[in-house]
Amino acid sequence: MSLTLSNVILHQLVKNDQDELEIHLRNQTLDNDSATEDLVAELHRIYSSKGTKGFAHFAADSEFAHWLKQFRQGELDFLTFSNQSVQRLQTELAKYPFAEAGTLVMAEYQSLATDYLFIGMLPTCHSMKVTDQLGISATDYLDINKMDIVARIDLSSWETNAESTRYLTFAKGRVGRKIADFFLDFMQAEVGLDVKVQNQVLMQAVEDFCADSRLDKEEKQQYRKQVYDYCNGQLQAGDEVTVKELSSELPAADDGTNFYDFTSKQGYELEESFPADRTAMRKLTKFVGSGGGMTLNFDSMLLGERIFYDAETDTLTIKGTPPNLKDQLLRRLNSDN
Repeated sequence: MSLTLSNVILHQLVKNDQDELEIHLRNQTLDNDSATEDLVAELHRIYSSKGTKGFAHFAADSEFAHWLKQFRQGELDFLTFSNQSVQRLQTELAKYPFAEAGTLVMAEYQSLATDYLFIGMLPTCHSMKVTDQLGISATDYLDINKMDIVARIDLSSWETNAESTRYLTFAKGRVGRKIADFFLDFMQAEVGLDVKVQNQVLMQAVEDFCADSRLDKEEKQQYRKQVYDYCNGQLQAGDEVTVKELSSELPAADDGTNFYDFTSKQGYELEESFPADRTAMRKLTKFVGSGGGMTLNFDSMLLGERIFYDAETDTLTIKGTPPNLKDQLLRRLNSDN
């Protein structure tokens, strides 16, 4: 991975005997050697591979953004900037009962001609190691793979297009951990582009376009599959869904209206491009549902062919069960009898 490291530093947040968070500040930045470059490269790789991210932008009165601008303009050094930042983070974390100790990593670097600022709280894990004398000693290590309190700022985008609502991304953490409630507050940032909503609007626009074009059942299925194939391809490649590009791969309506013109004229509030959401796009080709101890998942083309739904009785009828399921059912029926 081509990565040029400019600055990196570690600070620690630990809990004292009163279970209060305290800061242990490092008094100088880390050397830009192979070890720190490898660390930042791995942080960048793992964060980039995280599927679910939120988008945000700085509030107009963001003190953090002001410090960051001062640092980028040479009015603050990286050490001072990081010290001010971690002290502000401590203040925000102290408001929440689930606040945990950890190591704060701040890194400024460039990858593929884009400048980034990475900020992440990494959990510290305890383990054992074998010494050179074949003894056993305790050791601590950073569990990079389990980081979920993390954000990355696209500095190039922020500095060239401050009106953007998506130059700051953050990892959406575990259920119950409200990242936006403290990590974004620490940076005084506001949630911007909502990827899930964008994908939901796209799916609705696809259904509306099919209805307006008076496509028959088979044509609708094919249209949905083309949309799915494009979105899935973008997701696999790590690229975003571009509405105009998607439209160019889809057939136009009988009156010549293409999908892009349709979404523009009908007022769908779609960004020009946005990341694909796996859950949303899966609904184009599959029906999925669970509840009451039952989970169902089947291709949408089977509805009306082998699978029938009666809305009045809320009954789903399946003709031709999968062989392995049929075998299990027969075995259970025989054993029960």
